[in-house]
Amino acid sequence: MSLLVKANKSGRVVAEVTPQSAHWRYVGFRALRLSGGDVESFTTGSTELCITVLTGTVDVQLGDRTYSALGSRASVFDPVSPTAVYVPPGRSVRIAARGPAELGLSSAPASGRYAERVIEPTQMRRSVRGQGSNTRHVCDILPESEPAERLLVVEVLTPAGHSSSYPPHKHDSASEQETSLEETYYHQLRPEQGFAFQRVYTDDRSLDEAMAVEHRDTVLVPRGYHPCVAPHGYDLYYLNTMAGPERRWAFRNDPAHEWIVASR
Repeated sequence: MSLLVKANKSGRVVAEVTPQSAHWRYVGFRALRLSGGDVESFTTGSTELCITVLTGTVDVQLGDRTYSALGSRASVFDPVSPTAVYVPPGRSVRIAARGPAELGLSSAPASGRYAERVIEPTQMRRSVRGQGSNTRHVCDILPESEPAERLLVVEVLTPAGHSSSYPPHKHDSASEQETSLEETYYHQLRPEQGFAFQRVYTDDRSLDEAMAVEHRDTVLVPRGYHPCVAPHGYDLYYLNTMAGPERRWAFRNDPAHEWIVASR
C-alpha cells in the first residue's frame, strides 16, 4: 500500500483518510474545499474532531449552537494562526461557508470527556524550530497541553530550500522516551505547481518509501522516520494530525543523524 494519498483535483473532498483505508487504529483526516454557500453536515459518531479553518470564513453549528464567522486567512502561508473548533463525540455538525474556504478535519476515537470549544488564534503557541536551512515555523493548534482525549494537531511552514521534521525522527513505540502515534501530513505548496519530498523509513528498512509530494497531497506515517524537504523556490506547508494509545508527543531521532543536533 502506498503511503501517498493524491489530492482530488476537483470536488468538495480534497483528501480523505480513515483508520480503515490507512490500515491503522486511530487517525482520521479529511480536507474539504468549499465554495460560498456550501454546507457540509455530518455527525462525529464515536470520534472527537478538530476542525481547522485553513482558509476562508465559515459558520459552524454544533447541535443548536452556532459559532459564527470563524477563520480569517486568505492563505495557509499567511503569518497568522488559524481558527479551530474542538468537537466531542456524538455531536451533529453543520459547516456553512461564507465564501471560498478550506478545512482540515482531524479525528480520533474518544469517549466524550471534554466539551466543545472554539480555539482562537490567540490561544495557539507559535514558535520557530531549527536553524539555518533547517528553520521552520510551527503553530500548535491542539497540543498535549490543551484538552482532548487522543488528538494532537499542529501546522508547520517550511521555507523554500529548507528541511523539516528533521533530523529524521520517529514516534512508533511506547516508552518514557517515545510514544506511539500515527500521523498524517497534509501538504500545500506555494506556488501551487511545486513539489516537495518526504521519506518514511524504519531502522531495518522494512518500510522505506520516498515520495514526491504535490499541492494538497497527504502522506501517511504509520511508523518510522518521516523527514521532508522543500526545494528551492517553493514554500511548504503541512497540517499534522497525530493520535495513538497515549496522548503525548515524545520522539526519537535517527541515531545516524543525531550529530546534527549535537553540533548546534
